[in-house]
Amino acid sequence: MAESKATLQVPGQDAVELPIKSGTAGHDVIDISSLGKHGYFTFDPGFMATASCESAITFIDGAKGVLLHRGYPIDQLATRSSYVEVCYLLLFGELPSKAQLEKFEKTVTYHTMVHEQISTFFKGFRRDAHPMAILCGVVGALSAFYHDSLDVNDPKHREICAYRLISKMPTLAAMAYKFNLGQPFVYPRNDLSFAGNFLHMMFSVPCEDYKVNPVVERAMDRIFILHADHEQNASTSTVRLAGSSGANPFACVSAGVASLWGPAHGGANEACLEMLAEIGSVDRIPEFIARAKDKEDPFRLMGFGHRVYKNFDPRATVMRETCHEVLKELNIQDPLLDVAMELERIALEDPYFVEKKLYPNVDFYSGIIMKAIGIPTSMFTVIFALSRTVGWIAHWQEMLSQPGHKIGRPRQLYTGAARRDYAELSDRD
Repeated sequence: MAESKATLQVPGQDAVELPIKSGTAGHDVIDISSLGKHGYFTFDPGFMATASCESAITFIDGAKGVLLHRGYPIDQLATRSSYVEVCYLLLFGELPSKAQLEKFEKTVTYHTMVHEQISTFFKGFRRDAHPMAILCGVVGALSAFYHDSLDVNDPKHREICAYRLISKMPTLAAMAYKFNLGQPFVYPRNDLSFAGNFLHMMFSVPCEDYKVNPVVERAMDRIFILHADHEQNASTSTVRLAGSSGANPFACVSAGVASLWGPAHGGANEACLEMLAEIGSVDRIPEFIARAKDKEDPFRLMGFGHRVYKNFDPRATVMRETCHEVLKELNIQDPLLDVAMELERIALEDPYFVEKKLYPNVDFYSGIIMKAIGIPTSMFTVIFALSRTVGWIAHWQEMLSQPGHKIGRPRQLYTGAARRDYAELSDRD
């Protein structure tokens, strides 16, 4: 079958033919890589209509509310799988056999310890430093401790780094939390699950034996699964761009952490809880709903709607169920949780929200769950980074394993001054 082509007519030239490529699902793409030699670039701020790479990891159809990891729907993975199994799937492309999963789980578990000297890094930060600031620095510093496998062209080295990052991120995240509290760091335990171990390192103290609540443990595991990967978002694109230069994976993931920190990206669930605190009580909700509907008011309801999903967020469906399970299990009396539940009811019933499809998204529910568990809002984005590490590494691995990958080099539409000659200081007005 002949290759499909698009024809672009440019001034003063013959028509330019550009190949059209088709993927497994989603939009076809026009290959414009040869356009530069004809004297033109494309202009696409935010890369909203640009496929920056070829990938087989994750697929999103925002109009239909579809999220697939290696072809598997996110709701099936979140309700039937575990985070560690999803990590295997994202990294290796297929669900593991029982023996493969046991081996993978064991390897991840036995890499959770970090070098003891890493604890001294934390002393360089202020006690009240934001945990994401700490995580950015400490993740980047890992390359100074684990430099025995930094040859990014060696598949074995890349695999070792993948294990180390996935395993050690929960430990580093918990250390950042404990540092803020002024409590001693808690060592990981090999007899606990990935999520259970994280909760243990977060909430254990020397003077009492912390028991992991299985409902909370499962909720934490689902939060990890639902944030594991989300296609070519800002932080994943950042990791890919950094990795395209040949930078080591610890530096690349540190760059991803920095990108994720933004309130428009990973900071959304933190912003959601800050909004609930601003509202304060259920009786003030009508005032803020009115402000949200007023186009002249800058106030926005955080945690409702999604830039990608124009129908519904498939992750939110699972997270909503989990949220209500946790609230029922813990039976916590908190005014902000009351505000959240009333906002949820209004968003699902009010014609304004229904028509505009401003449904509660995954950030809304995950933020409520983490508050109920006792995790402070400053840690929300840290947990997002912990979860997303496997997605970042899977994309980094995929990029480096593809033949002929090139360093990223976006072009620009220059709008600055045209060429001009330098004027001596004495000749300037």
